[in-house]
Amino acid sequence: MKPRMHFDNIAWEESERITDNWVEWLLADEVTLRAIGHLILKHRSGVPEELGDPKAGYFNISFRMKYVDGGSAIIRFPKPGATMFPEEKIRNEVAAIRYIQENTSIPMPFILHRGTAEESPPGMGPFIIMEYIDHETNMSRALNMPGLGIEDRPRLDPNVDAGKLEILYGQFADILLQLNKLSLPRIGSLEQVDDFTYDVARRPLSIHMNELVRLGTLPRSSLPNGTFGSASSYFDALAELHIEHLTHQRNDAIDSATDCRRKYVARQLFRKLSSDRRLTAPTRHPDSTSFRLWCDDLRPSNVLLNADLQIVGVIDWEFTYAAPAEFSSAPPWWLLLEQPEYWPDGIEEWTKVYDHRLETFLKVLTKREETLIESGRLSEEQRLSEHMRESWRSGDFWVSYAARKNFAFDAIFWQKLDERFFGPAGIPEESWEDRIGLLNGKQKQDMESFVERKLEEMKSRVLAWEPDEESEPRVHI
Repeated sequence: MKPRMHFDNIAWEESERITDNWVEWLLADEVTLRAIGHLILKHRSGVPEELGDPKAGYFNISFRMKYVDGGSAIIRFPKPGATMFPEEKIRNEVAAIRYIQENTSIPMPFILHRGTAEESPPGMGPFIIMEYIDHETNMSRALNMPGLGIEDRPRLDPNVDAGKLEILYGQFADILLQLNKLSLPRIGSLEQVDDFTYDVARRPLSIHMNELVRLGTLPRSSLPNGTFGSASSYFDALAELHIEHLTHQRNDAIDSATDCRRKYVARQLFRKLSSDRRLTAPTRHPDSTSFRLWCDDLRPSNVLLNADLQIVGVIDWEFTYAAPAEFSSAPPWWLLLEQPEYWPDGIEEWTKVYDHRLETFLKVLTKREETLIESGRLSEEQRLSEHMRESWRSGDFWVSYAARKNFAFDAIFWQKLDERFFGPAGIPEESWEDRIGLLNGKQKQDMESFVERKLEEMKSRVLAWEPDEESEPRVHI
């Protein structure tokens, strides 16, 4: 069985081609580079000293302008080909950063200006200009296994000093506790109404929705188009997205009829679990009208440290939205730096190593909670440690993970969810056959025609992609 669902390789190549061509044009166009420098100076006063070379991340490219006064400003543009919703992504991120700055003490970049494509040099798209946060390293580098290069996936150093780990875990715990105190009335992205007012008015644009369009060739029309009033309705939407993903990914979605049936069965059963309200945890989260701010990309690589390993900034708040409490009540996946579906020795081995590190994290989290409660800055009801411990013990951690992570869904469902919800059924590679009986008559009938269509698609490789951003509706559901 595949450890995860593959990306559509044709779409991936097209995505990279667009990005690479754009970056090549940018670096060769001195007029645009000068215009970028002038744009920064328009919104950050001072005597400029140097505009540095661009730094590329996964979704963005940024330029740093240094000033004679010792300060710096960053201008950041979403990369075409990588970011499917650049205007929406930037608008959501700016609102999230300002909201978090006003309601927490988490160190964040100060936003000098958010600009639309119309304000930008031709071909550059929307942008954010921020004060640069001076730092020595980031938390991922501080915890990464020695010997791994920048091209390697990160992995927690198995010999990391225990004291160092507790210091860094503890600081991250503070961030999570502060975010968890921010209660919002609906599931969705924030919109800044005026200088002091924010509203959950737009759909919860997630990193996974971006990747579904980019690497899963999902039509934009299949994505959620509004906010959600309950955790169960959002889980319903995520379950539907899994089905839509398998339906629409044109290439590399399956490798055989058996693989297709296995994936079809998993998604139908996951949707059934959601419709039967078995994916949410109402006994632990009875306040269904209160949701927590969640960032899909909040991880150690986006946490900046000084030379003393103290946090000086947390960056990249794109894909931040109010989400079900089940998300923030699960322990963070990033304790090992690497995601379970990419762990070299498999998900079960990841689970064993993670279980050990989780005890360290929960220990320092509990200490932080006690300190904050004693000082009156946290209430007993705002503790996270017991929720996280129970989420891991019960397996709810894997429910939320599978709901969010489309390309990891199959491995997580068969290894972590199937037996929990439907009882023993043999090894994961074959248990899907025993689960066909749980489908209704129409689902069984539709499965064979679905398999036939997907097998027909395997006979040719076609690019099926929507690269251009469209305006998103604001319909509330």
